Amino acid sequence: MTTTVQVKRSSLNETRIVELADAPLGDGEVRLKVESFSVTANNVTYAVAGDAFGYWNFFPGEGEWGVVPMWGHAVVTESCHPDIAVGERVYGYLPMADGLDVLPTGVSAGGFTDAAAHRQPMSPIYNQYSRLAADPEHDPAREGERMIFGPLFKTGFLIESFMRREGWFGAEAVILTSASSKTAMGLASVARHRSPGVKRIGLTSAGNVDFVRRGGFYDLVLAYDDLAGLPQVGSVLVDFAGNAALTHAVHTALGERLKYSCTVGATHVGAGFGQDRGPLPGPAPVLFFAPDHAVAAIQELGTKAFGAAVAESWLRFIAEADGALTIAEQTGLEAARAAYLATLAGQADPAVGIVIRP
Repeated sequence: MTTTVQVKRSSLNETRIVELADAPLGDGEVRLKVESFSVTANNVTYAVAGDAFGYWNFFPGEGEWGVVPMWGHAVVTESCHPDIAVGERVYGYLPMADGLDVLPTGVSAGGFTDAAAHRQPMSPIYNQYSRLAADPEHDPAREGERMIFGPLFKTGFLIESFMRREGWFGAEAVILTSASSKTAMGLASVARHRSPGVKRIGLTSAGNVDFVRRGGFYDLVLAYDDLAGLPQVGSVLVDFAGNAALTHAVHTALGERLKYSCTVGATHVGAGFGQDRGPLPGPAPVLFFAPDHAVAAIQELGTKAFGAAVAESWLRFIAEADGALTIAEQTGLEAARAAYLATLAGQADPAVGIVIRP
């Protein structure tokens, strides 16, 4: 049996836990037992944008019910693939569940891709699994940090790389909404070291201002209701909140000084993600879809050089973030459901990273 947390796609705060019988493995298939995964605002974005970007398609649910993707670790419990042994561990995209069957293809010492037919229309970035025995990013002592920060950090890395290639659109400052989010902190860290001439401004809720300032990733931290404090200089906006009213307010505050605006996530559920609030002063927001930029960056740099650049920035970020986050491990899918609902409701503590062991 596989136990799964399912979410009602039309009402994201309605959930259920179901048990489904496992089908016999087919030729070449592998059965994974999910060992651990993190629950972050990134997972909420997958749910909010699930229909728009196909996130519900990775781990199909039943009818109106879907399964939110997670990042985590798993162990092989059954294998019908000659090159993958029972007992080996992998890292990658997993369901909010205690198991997953995959059909490995392109198997190498470092990893494989799930060739399951229903996953092929989506970005290949999400279908890749690292085999931990030969994974240069794997650190047994940092598995929690990797699940919590890793995918989000790479998005931040890709945003900085894109902005730098574009000369930051002539801007002197980058404004990051939802500055307490893991992706925003990752972007700020990479920008500090790779684009030191660009001022980093973090926007967050009043209750999170002190936490964000303590992290040290930003030159200036402002509460959302203090936009009058925004420096009147050429700026780019990177919006992780998905809050239409906030986006409109930042555009209005800067007007023509805003050189570029992009939307990345949706941490403020119910605050108008994807809604059209009418004409905005300044540039129209552009969606940043990380998997497309990852494919482009890998093609430009080559797989090895890209991996080395990410690894260098990742190690620096983890050292900088050490102590900024407490990792709380919880057991069971009921805990996973509770963590998801708390994050969805905006009640999760940004200083605590949740790791679930189903």
